[in-house]
Amino acid sequence: MQEPSAKMVERMGRIKHKILVLSGKGGVGKSTVSTQLALALVKAGKKVGLLDIDLCGPSVPTLLALKDKSVHQASEGWVPVFADKEQRLSVMSIGFLLDSPDVPVVWRGPKKNAVIKQFLEDVCWGDLDYLVIDTPPGTSDEHISVTQYLGSFNPDGAVIVTTPQGVSLSDVRKEISFCKKIGLPVLGVVENMSGFVCPCCQEVTNIFSTGGGEAMAKDMGVLQSFIATLPSE
Repeated sequence: MQEPSAKMVERMGRIKHKILVLSGKGGVGKSTVSTQLALALVKAGKKVGLLDIDLCGPSVPTLLALKDKSVHQASEGWVPVFADKEQRLSVMSIGFLLDSPDVPVVWRGPKKNAVIKQFLEDVCWGDLDYLVIDTPPGTSDEHISVTQYLGSFNPDGAVIVTTPQGVSLSDVRKEISFCKKIGLPVLGVVENMSGFVCPCCQEVTNIFSTGGGEAMAKDMGVLQSFIATLPSE
């Protein structure tokens, strides 16, 4: 476990709940689920932070129509970008720090680790009810770093996003095994793109096979965490 700095202890101590959003592979809608989860919590009256640590593929700024915004440096640290006038949703992403969205982030593990540490200890999150953390697909340096740093602050757990296809479900099994190995509770499994909703008649048509996410959750012993199927739109 990474030993947190005094500044990180102070920052994270002001956040009641911390939720990671994971996926076994890219393209399953993980960042969309992260964003919608954060927005739903704001709608429920909560004060929320959304941290995008998908350093090589930051998409949260685009999903929230914030890609032209920038982060400001204050004496206390970085001031996050606010997604609403009431400042109930604060957002931090490497995307705000790049000169252009077309600039690739080509960093080795130590650099990624340093940036994640800086996000956790230098961003002025303030008092939050929830911090939703959008992670990269798979289990990489970013996952190890953030879970080790947050280990001292008892994160609530992870929401895992998958799609009905067999390849995606196979990768999610590894993600669940990763969570079990490090002692991170699985709060929920979301099966995205489980059907197509006709814009005219609202009939749902299954594009892929159905029931795979639920069957996988049952097989992995996390059926109680299977919380939703989301259609394609």
